Amino acid sequence: MPKIAFFEVKDWEKDYLKQSFSDKPEFELVFFAEKFDKNICPKDAQAISIFVGSTVNAADLAEFIGLKLVTTRSTGFDHLETQAISEKGIKLGYVPGYGDNTVAEFAFGLLLAVVRKIFSAFDRIQEKRDFSIEGFEGFDLAGKTIGIIGTGRIGLQSIKIANGFSMKVIAFDKFPKPDLETQHNFKYVSFDELLQDSDVITLHVPYLPENHHLINADAIAKMKQGAVIINTARGGLIETKALLAGLESGKISGAGLDVFEGEKSVFDEQKAVLYGNPGIEDLALLAENNLLFNHARVVATPHIAFFTREALQRILNTDTENIKSFFATGEPKSSIATSARFPSTALGASSSTNPQASSTSSSGAPSAKTT
Repeated sequence: MPKIAFFEVKDWEKDYLKQSFSDKPEFELVFFAEKFDKNICPKDAQAISIFVGSTVNAADLAEFIGLKLVTTRSTGFDHLETQAISEKGIKLGYVPGYGDNTVAEFAFGLLLAVVRKIFSAFDRIQEKRDFSIEGFEGFDLAGKTIGIIGTGRIGLQSIKIANGFSMKVIAFDKFPKPDLETQHNFKYVSFDELLQDSDVITLHVPYLPENHHLINADAIAKMKQGAVIINTARGGLIETKALLAGLESGKISGAGLDVFEGEKSVFDEQKAVLYGNPGIEDLALLAENNLLFNHARVVATPHIAFFTREALQRILNTDTENIKSFFATGEPKSSIATSARFPSTALGASSSTNPQASSTSSSGAPSAKTT
């Protein structure tokens, strides 16, 4: 009887998964609300399913002799030590697409909140009952140029939405697909051209070593004066210190961020400081993020771009398919091993703030990969 251990599971997800596996009575399902912890995970588990809050490396799995499969209920898998786990003969599954429209819609929610100063206006009314409009002048999206970095699934959905706002759409992708330009009404340009010509820049690429600090001080220096940055992808794509400097100088007029560099430490700052043995760079990044969260021209949200009931159900459906497929065929339906992003060594090379070396081509264009 295969035993599958699910971590970071809410009550409604537990019920949903039980129903999804109702046709497999031979499967024993074990649920944990907590993040993955090798000390509470059943040692006889043959499969483990985690979410983005969990971190799993090969050393964690040394005691799990019968473990055959690890799945993550996410598109990103930089929280898994993929290569080392695979070398142990353990298969890896993920969710390649579940919220293309979900995340793209949220990105534009952030964009509107930034350029129309929606939260500042709300706070003024709520806190002061002040209905004055001074300081709230924004700008139209129609006619503005938006630069989409990454034309994978979410990037393409963002392009569709941008066209709906009558924006001029340009895009950069390390692996462009020219046939998409006509189909979706946009133009591929170089990375530098995108930086120079965009009123709005939105990121839709995964976090890989070569994408670390894709938006850094040099990139920001090339941007239009007053550009807006939106990031719903991964925090490490933007150099926090450089973003703060850009905001202070006015080079960047606003930022909408759903993800942050050193995110796990940010979300549990007290634990990171007291028990995480942080270094000077870690503490500096925590301080920089606090400045970012308090900045008047930043709209920050706690990594919720994916968080709709429909998207969560699609995630659970894919995870169920991965597990059933593995026990039927020996391979998860969506295998990390077949992803263009495998192997990912980000986890093995990271500290608590997940630092990586950036990589650019001789022309200055990043080695960005998309899905």
